[in-house]
Amino acid sequence: MKYVDEFRDGKLARNLAASITAAILPDRSYSFMEFCGGHTHAISRYGIAELLPANVRMIHGPGCPVCVLPIGRVDNAIRLALEHGVILCSYGDTLRVPASDDLSLLKAKARGGDVRMVYSSADALQIARDNPQREVVFFAIGFETTTPPTALVIRQAAAEGLSNFSVLCNHVLTPSAITHILESPEVRQYGTVPLDGFIGPAHVSTVIGSRPYEHFAEEYRKPVVIAGFEPLDVMQAILMLVRQVNDGRAQVENEFTRAVTRDGNVKAQALVSEVFELRRSFEWRGLGEVPYSALKVRQAFAWFDAETRYGLDYIPVADNRACECGAILRGVKKPQDCKLFGTACTPESPMGSCMVSSEGACAAHYTYGRFKDIAVAAA
Repeated sequence: MKYVDEFRDGKLARNLAASITAAILPDRSYSFMEFCGGHTHAISRYGIAELLPANVRMIHGPGCPVCVLPIGRVDNAIRLALEHGVILCSYGDTLRVPASDDLSLLKAKARGGDVRMVYSSADALQIARDNPQREVVFFAIGFETTTPPTALVIRQAAAEGLSNFSVLCNHVLTPSAITHILESPEVRQYGTVPLDGFIGPAHVSTVIGSRPYEHFAEEYRKPVVIAGFEPLDVMQAILMLVRQVNDGRAQVENEFTRAVTRDGNVKAQALVSEVFELRRSFEWRGLGEVPYSALKVRQAFAWFDAETRYGLDYIPVADNRACECGAILRGVKKPQDCKLFGTACTPESPMGSCMVSSEGACAAHYTYGRFKDIAVAAA
């Protein structure tokens, strides 16, 4: 398959591993954060970390939209399903995220809530068309990748006069989270790790382009290499980061040139700007309140904003004390550092959101590296 098979070539992977080993300076360490959960999944699935020298460390970031969703936001979705009697439409991963009172959207469905899994925002809009006597709410989550489709269905609903449709918006922004990790004292007090550079997300960057990352390179002197999700993409990005660090450079480089440009998808950006505006603040699991890091529906489309329509107030809820998901999202801890990992917390019975999504660090480690990780941790 074009642009897939050729990026999974084992011989080329070994050659790249040899190039990384040859490029590193033996007397220093390298710590790179792969922000996106898709990269975490690739690193675990293909054993990339095992091909790297011991002084090159990959750190998981908060780039899993299901993982960073705080409990209070899931509680609001459950409230809509159980108390307001709406048809609550959501992506599959969010159905199993643990919420307050030992609930989840899946358990709310078992209690009689009309909760439906959809594959796209367009599916939720069609459900509203098919059920004109029912209120339909789309529980929208995700980074910049999934935001344009949500904006599109809101604009379509407005054009059609579809008054029984609304969106519970939880779309968040990648650059704001990276900035918060680099400079926020609130995050530092929870614990941080040294970072020498970032692997920039792939799908997000197809929308926003490479331009927004230039700030991190210039202001914080942190190199960024945007990479695709295939194993050779990730390894090439690591090599590019190592070379930047060795040269004392801090630039934005684009490994994923087959899909990402500097300006991104301008039409998608314009659509998002038409329908959404910045929130002053938004709580992220693991990062706390992050200023201007999320979107809300503009006043012109207020009828389609479920928060306004149903008078929902956000109430923060503390995570399970035994769950290390917050620290894992900041890169301070690894999944195997959590006492619940692989015992009380598994993909079948998740205690935290990092074990729910396939992009979550805990789910990736459990699926592809649990037994070796546990053996290494115990050694």
